[in-house]
Amino acid sequence: MEYSDLVEVYDALGATSGRLEKETIIAGFLKKLKGNPQWIYLLRGRVLPDYDPREFGISNQLVIKAIAVSFGVKNTDILKKYRKIGDLGEIAEEIAGKKIQGRLFSSKLTVKKVFDNLQKLMNIEGKGTVGKKMGLISELLGQASGKEAKYIVRTLLGQLRVGVADGILRDAIAEAFFAHDKKEMSDKIETAYDMANDFAVVYDAAASGRKDLDKIGITVGRAMNVMLAVKAKDIEDAFRICGKPAAVEHKYDGFRVVINKDGGEVKLFTRRLEEVTKQFPDIVEAVRKNVKGKSFILDSEAVGYDPKTKKYKPFEAISQRIKRKYDIDKLVRDLPVELNIFDVLYIDGKSLMDEGFMARRKILEKIIKSEDYKIKIAKQIVTSSEKEAMDFYKEALKIGEEGIMVKRIDAPYRQGRRVGYMVKLKPSVKDLDLAIVGAEYGSGKRGGMLTSYIVACRDDDKFLEVGKVSSGLKELEQDEGTTYSEMNDLLQPLIISEDGKNVKVKPRIVVSVTYQNVQKSPSYSSGYALRFPRITAYRADRHVRDVATLGDIRKEVGKHTGNSGPGSL
Repeated sequence: MEYSDLVEVYDALGATSGRLEKETIIAGFLKKLKGNPQWIYLLRGRVLPDYDPREFGISNQLVIKAIAVSFGVKNTDILKKYRKIGDLGEIAEEIAGKKIQGRLFSSKLTVKKVFDNLQKLMNIEGKGTVGKKMGLISELLGQASGKEAKYIVRTLLGQLRVGVADGILRDAIAEAFFAHDKKEMSDKIETAYDMANDFAVVYDAAASGRKDLDKIGITVGRAMNVMLAVKAKDIEDAFRICGKPAAVEHKYDGFRVVINKDGGEVKLFTRRLEEVTKQFPDIVEAVRKNVKGKSFILDSEAVGYDPKTKKYKPFEAISQRIKRKYDIDKLVRDLPVELNIFDVLYIDGKSLMDEGFMARRKILEKIIKSEDYKIKIAKQIVTSSEKEAMDFYKEALKIGEEGIMVKRIDAPYRQGRRVGYMVKLKPSVKDLDLAIVGAEYGSGKRGGMLTSYIVACRDDDKFLEVGKVSSGLKELEQDEGTTYSEMNDLLQPLIISEDGKNVKVKPRIVVSVTYQNVQKSPSYSSGYALRFPRITAYRADRHVRDVATLGDIRKEVGKHTGNSGPGSL
C-alpha cells in the first residue's frame, strides 16, 4: 500500500468532527489492511501496541534539523515559520511541496517503509543515536510529497490531529466486519481490547470472525487495563449500585499495581500500563515468598508507610518511588510499601475474569500468606447492613485509609468503569484527575521553570481546558512529594509550541486537583473553570485516558461548597 493512500485517510478524518463519519472512513481503510494488521497503529500515530510504552523520543529541534537537511533550507528559516504557524507538519508540507517539483525521479513512499523506519527509531541506542535517527527521518522526508511530509512529521511529534480515539477505532472495527450487528460487537471488541491492549490483535481476530474475538484473553506478563470504580454519594447509594449483600473493603491511599508471575519471572505494572518492576524489588520479593502459584495475575494497591512509626503515608509521599530509576536500595529502606491484594484474574493456566468476585476472593485466601508491612489481603466484610458498612467506613478513616470500596459479590472482572461492579466512597473533598496541556514560566525563585499549569478534562479524544493551577507542589526536594523543579523536568520534553512565557505540552502528565467549585467560563475551551484549584498529587501511576470527562465537570457545575455526606464524619 502506498503511504499516499493512508494520507488520504488522514485528510478525510481531519476534515470531519463527526464520530460516525470518522468510523465509516476508518472502516473502509481497515478492509484493505489484511495481512498487515500492525498498520492499524498508524491511525493513532503509533507503531506499537498500547501495552508497549515506548515513544519515538523525537524533539521539535531534531525535526527542524531533519527538515532543514532533507530539503536544503536553513534552520533559522524554519524557526521563523514555526513561531508564526506553530505546526512543523504544515511547514514540512510547504517546503516539501516546493522541493518535490525539482526532483526528476522520485519513488513512491509505501506504508511499509514509513512503518519500518518509525519502528527502527525506537531501537536506536548508544553512540551516534542522533545521527542515526536523523538518517531514518531524512530518508522518509526525502521521498515524501508535501502532504506525506506533513503527516510523517506530525506522527514523529505525537501530534497527528485526526481525532481517532479508542472508542472510534473500536466502533470502526465493528462497522468494518460486523455492520449488521455493530452495537453488540462493539461491546465484544471493547472487551477483547481490554484483554489484549493491542488493536492489531483485535483487528486480526475481528477480520476472522466472532469466534476468534472470543478467544482473546489476558496474557501473563503483559500490561492490561484494570477495573475502575465509580463514585457513590453515600452508603445507601453504594448498596443501591452494588446490591445486597455486598463486599466492603478498605480504600487504600496508594497506587495500583498489577502483579504478573510467569514461571520464575515477576513483573509489576501500573494502571497506566508502565512497568515498574525494577523500582519495587521489595514487592517482587514479597510476591515470590508469600504467593503460591507458578503463574498468576493479581490486582493490588501498594501503600507507603513510615519505617520507624509504621504509620501509613499518603500517595504523594510514595509517588517518587514510581518515578525514580536510581538509588533503589535507599528508597526501599526510606519509603517501604505494603502490598494490599484485592483480586486475582488468572492462576496457573486458568482465566478467572468471568468468575464471581467472592469466588475469586476465596482463591486469594488460599494462595496468599499475609505478612505485616509486606503483603496482605485487603481487609473485607460482607454485609447487607448499612450500619455495619458505616462502622467499617469510620474505622478505615480512623486508621488513615482513604475510605472504602463496595463491590458486587457476583460480578466478573471487567475493565473500565462498569457501573454496578465496584464503587468508591470517601470524604467529600472535591477533587479531579486532570491532564496538564499547557504551562507558564515562573519568575523570582521559580524563574526559568514551568510552574503554572493549564489543566484539562477529556472529551472523547480531545482535551478541554478547565483552568490554571500554580499551587500545591513542593519547593524543595527534601519536602515530601513532587517539586516544581521535578514537574518542570517532566514537562520540558513534552513542549509542543512556545509563545513568550506560555507553552503548550503533549497531554501526558496527570495530576489530582482539588477546587472550591466549578463555574461557567468563556476563558477555557471546556466552557468551565475550576475556582481556587490546587494540585494535591502528581499521579505517575495514571493514564491520561483516566482523567475526568467533560460530563464529570458538568455534574459539578452549580454545586455548593461545604462538607456533607460521608465527609462530615
